[in-house]
Order: sequence, then C-alpha cells, then structure tokens
Amino acid sequence: MHSRQEKLEAFGKLLDVMDNLRAKCPWDRKQTNETLRPLTIEETYELADAILAKNDQEIKKELGDILLHIVFYAKIGSEQNGWDMADVCNAIVEKLIYRHPHIYGDVLVQNEDDVKSNWEKLKLKEGKKSIFEGVPNSMPSMVKAIRLQEKAKGVGFEWPNSAGAIAKMREELDELEQALKFPENEKAIESEFGDFLFSVINTSRYFNVNSDNALERTNRKFKSRFEHIENRCREIGKEISDMTLNEMDEFWEEAKSFEP
Repeated sequence: MHSRQEKLEAFGKLLDVMDNLRAKCPWDRKQTNETLRPLTIEETYELADAILAKNDQEIKKELGDILLHIVFYAKIGSEQNGWDMADVCNAIVEKLIYRHPHIYGDVLVQNEDDVKSNWEKLKLKEGKKSIFEGVPNSMPSMVKAIRLQEKAKGVGFEWPNSAGAIAKMREELDELEQALKFPENEKAIESEFGDFLFSVINTSRYFNVNSDNALERTNRKFKSRFEHIENRCREIGKEISDMTLNEMDEFWEEAKSFEP
C-alpha cells in the first residue's frame, strides 16, 4: 500500500491536472456545475453497479471518476465563489469531528445505534428544522424510504423489534387487499400499494437487508433468466411471442438450475 506522503502527492497531481485541463481543454473549460450534474449522477450509478458486482478494479476506477468530479466542482467554486478544495476538506473534517463526540469528546456510546442517534440529535442542534433535511427530493423512492426510516430510527421512532415491523407489514397487506376489491378507486389502491411497499422496506432493515440492493440483485436475476428463455427460443427457431407460458416456464426453471 502507498504511504501517506504518496497519497498526498497523488492527490496533488490530480489537482494539478484539473488546473491544467481547466486552462487548456475546450471541453473542460466549458463545463459548469449544471452540466456536470447528470454526469456525476451517472458515475455514481456506475460505482453502485461495480460495488454490487464486487469488482474491485471497477470500484477503483469509478471512485477515480467520482473524485475527479469532486475536484472539478471545487475548481469551479474557486473560480466563481471564492472557495476551493481545501475549504471542502476542512468543512467535512470539522463536521466529522463535531458529530463524533464519542471520539473527539467525552460522550459515551454503547453501539452503532447510539452513534446514529447522536448524529441526528447534533444535526438538529445545528439549526436544522427536521431530521429529514438533507434527504434529496430527487433521490430514488426506495433509497429515500430507507433513508427516511433510518433517520426516524435515529431519534427513537422505531419498532422495538422485528415483530412489530412484520405485524405492520401484514396489516398494510390486508389494507391493500381490501382496496383491491374496489378497482375503480385507483388512488386508494396506489396509496395502499405505497404503504405496503414502505412497510416491506422497513421490515427488511430489521434483518440487515438493504432493500435497494436486494431488489437490484433480483432485477439482475430476472433479466438473466429471461435472457436464457430468449436464447433457448432462438436455438429452437421459435419467436418468444409464440411460446406458451408453460414452455417459457420450463426454460425459466432450466435457467435457475444453472445458477450457483
């Protein structure tokens, strides 16, 4: 592994390259916070893919891409708003020290939950009106549900154990089934679906399951199995639209048998 000095030198080289590109490259010179935003989102999803794939080389590469974006935003900040990469680093260091009084102060904690609870309480002391400040409106709905639930847990709004969460999930399923008896009331059905999904996500947390990761793995599994059906259809010279459900199901089970 690299020494601390080597890490600092590598980061310094990145800052130098960013300065050079901003001064000399027409594309880099043209970029703004707004033009970088969709690219940053894309890079973040690429990192998420690499993490789920457990591909260390891709994780390293995608982290580099995201770090470049951070340096890019800081460079723009230094040009337009009077702050730079040092301000970014100093701000996050200051926040981390303040929000970890069990490390840098005299606060005692017993476990991870205590740390999270202190974190949320300190955020409120900073003048935030709600524990949900900082949860982006544009965040994907499932990820947002997880974050909202985690933040509520941080201030004690939480079932004492998984039994309460499971019971709530079953209650929401019952309410959804009742709503489905009246298909003309589409808003009620949508509302109950939302409540049920929220309760499922909440229940998953009690078993240390990240719902977003779990669903994405299932998405990939479904895609892989269905692509197997498509490939088998081509092998036997049939259009998938001409296959019966039973025939497709045979290939589906075949695909499952190939999985580890």
